[in-house]
Amino acid sequence: MSMHQAAHSKVNRWIIVLGTIIIQMGLGTIYTWSLFNQPLADKFGWELSSVSITFSITSFALAFATLFAGKIQDRIGIRNLTMISGAVLGAGLIASSQVSSLWMLYLLAGVVVGFADGTAYITSLSNLMKWFPERKGLIAGISVGAFGTGSLLFKYINGHFINTLGVSQAFLVWGLIVMVMVIVGSFLIKEAVMTETPANTNTPLHSQKNYTVKEMLRTKEAYLLFVILFTACMSGLYLIGIVKDIGVQLAGLDIRTAANAVAMVAIFNTAGRIILGALSDKVGRMKVVAGALLATALSVITLSFATLNAGIFFTCVGVIAFCFGGNITVFPAIVADYFGLKNQSKNYGIIYQGFGLGALAGSFLSVLFGGFQVTFNVIAVLCMISFLIAIFITAPGHRNESKKNQESVLKPHYNAG
Repeated sequence: MSMHQAAHSKVNRWIIVLGTIIIQMGLGTIYTWSLFNQPLADKFGWELSSVSITFSITSFALAFATLFAGKIQDRIGIRNLTMISGAVLGAGLIASSQVSSLWMLYLLAGVVVGFADGTAYITSLSNLMKWFPERKGLIAGISVGAFGTGSLLFKYINGHFINTLGVSQAFLVWGLIVMVMVIVGSFLIKEAVMTETPANTNTPLHSQKNYTVKEMLRTKEAYLLFVILFTACMSGLYLIGIVKDIGVQLAGLDIRTAANAVAMVAIFNTAGRIILGALSDKVGRMKVVAGALLATALSVITLSFATLNAGIFFTCVGVIAFCFGGNITVFPAIVADYFGLKNQSKNYGIIYQGFGLGALAGSFLSVLFGGFQVTFNVIAVLCMISFLIAIFITAPGHRNESKKNQESVLKPHYNAG
């Protein structure tokens, strides 16, 4: 048993799982934002497109926050960090109930809410993975799956508040609930103490080194992983944002039928997180990512070139959502496999910028080229490039180790000859 396991054996790890699930479900509620767009536009007479920019700001702030979260955690500890994040997140939503100008909405519901959400998201996820080094894929699946489940449940809860209380009061109640969830969850979690794993354990050679951020940025693998995550997020997030419109415009569905795609995306996205996360522990993470990218490319090409009916449309959308959910779940575990668990929050925070940029890139391309078709084609090409990277990439240092081992095996035979 390693020191790492010994340190953890005195703690009931499943209480920490429960705490993380409660935190992540609270954080995931921000994915109900689309419910607020139209009511806010109606109440204040704002342009719908201007209101919906808020969520792009939230997503970008969420990803940006992950760059700093690990450093803040080092200073104040995981429990204090998630507690403060929960309080700030709740306060940002509660304050959003008082806004009467767009820039205040962008600042509070966008920057403040996004930053607090991202800070708690990456640190509680990384902390839980450290408690379960032997099941990183499954644990990432549970944590990221809880985030998805939060968005699914609160589609109904927030929808109910908007209908009964009006959009501004809905922010107030939503903020209070999320604040309580994240703060309660933070009492159940505990900091994982990382000790260096002794060299004689069964850890694969390439995952024994704990890379610092600087060391990670010197490897080409860090940049290749960034490209793959950017591609996965761009395809998933672009589709999630416009799925209803694609159904109406490309598949000729009526608005009510197309709206069902929104719920379907949430369900398949959550299923992908749990199923592909667990599968990656068994068959290898890069195989799962490569398969998901290939399936996404085929689905996007079908949406772009096939004559669509409801069946083909819903199948493609389901596949893309499932693969996106799986990819963003497996990624934290890949970064831990490649660069070690010790600096996971900081290292994954860097790679995770692919998520923030991916969130913006799809919409940007769509505006630039006017419409879905060109964007879909760009996504399909990027998916094929990332698929090839996923097939050939290996962990840094891994190739050198295999080469050394081969040489040491070959040399005696060569000399003996």
